[in-house]
Parts: sequence; structure tokens; C-alpha cells
Amino acid sequence: QVQLVESGGDSVQAGTGLRLSCLLSRSTLNRYHMAWFRQAPGEQREGVASIRRDGRTFYADSVIGRFTISKDYAKNTVYLQMDSLKSEDTAMYYCAASRQPPLFGIGTHGAYDYWGQGTQVTVSS
Repeated sequence: QVQLVESGGDSVQAGTGLRLSCLLSRSTLNRYHMAWFRQAPGEQREGVASIRRDGRTFYADSVIGRFTISKDYAKNTVYLQMDSLKSEDTAMYYCAASRQPPLFGIGTHGAYDYWGQGTQVTVSS
């Protein structure tokens, strides 16, 4: 079955940028709707951004204008470009995949069938 592996998390200064990657293996990116979620300690998992098979993108209000989700079919990879990072962006970031589209927007965590192990993003101010 499809496997997802995130990378790119780091500890950075507020106001800087960072790019996360989600590499798919054992399947192809064009089969899935993809999303990034994040979860801070003791907090609920939050949908950050998603990209549908047709290329449509959706974002949480808190990241609009700062984060961009994209995909590269040749590399079988989904990216999350994060700019103007804030301390409140600190969280474990997870990549998720679904064979069926969420009903609307990013959808909830229950809409996704496959998950990566997570990559930590820490933003210091």
C-alpha cells in the first residue's frame, strides 16, 4: 500500500521560511487527494492545506497568504512551502492521502486513509 514519508522539519526563527516534503512510495501521486495536518502538544489535529487530484487547493484561514501546497508528479512528492513563520506554527506536521475527495475544503482527519510519521517544525521568536 501507499507509504508517506515527510521531511524538512526544523527549528527556525520567526519570519523565515521552510519547505516540507511528503514523498509517496508504492503508489502514484495522481491517485490521491493530499493534505497537510499539524498538531501541537495537547492540541487537536488541524488541517493546514490540501490539494485535490484536479489541482484545486484549500487552506486554513490561519495560513492563507503564507503557506502554499503543491505537487510534483515526476518526483511523486507533495510540498508545503511555509513563509513568514510564526511561533504559533510550531507543531508536528503530518502528510495525509485519501482515495476519495473530502466533502469540502481540507476535510477532517477522518477523511484521510494514509498518514506519514510526521516532521517537527519549531518556530522561535
